[in-house]
Amino acid sequence: MSRLRLLVVPVLTLGLAGCGSSLAADDVAEGAEDALESEVGARPDVSCPDDLEAEVGAEARCTLSVPGDSEEYGVTVTVTSVEGDTANFDVQVDDEPLD
Repeated sequence: MSRLRLLVVPVLTLGLAGCGSSLAADDVAEGAEDALESEVGARPDVSCPDDLEAEVGAEARCTLSVPGDSEEYGVTVTVTSVEGDTANFDVQVDDEPLD
């Protein structure tokens, strides 16, 4: 799990759903999984409980787990820009497991 600690994945891009004001929680989780997999070569399981507002600076807290590791880690997804119907965001994994 140490390969994911303190990992920041910049500029992940997702299309906005519906009226364009938010990203669905499942889409945010899948996008975070894709980005982390491309950085570390292993696909984690990310779960986000809430949709993410499509405005710069908006954040969502998610949970990450890795098959074979009993610990879970917090993940912060932060919107860095919104261009038309596309939102870009950073994904950062906490360096300590959740309690």
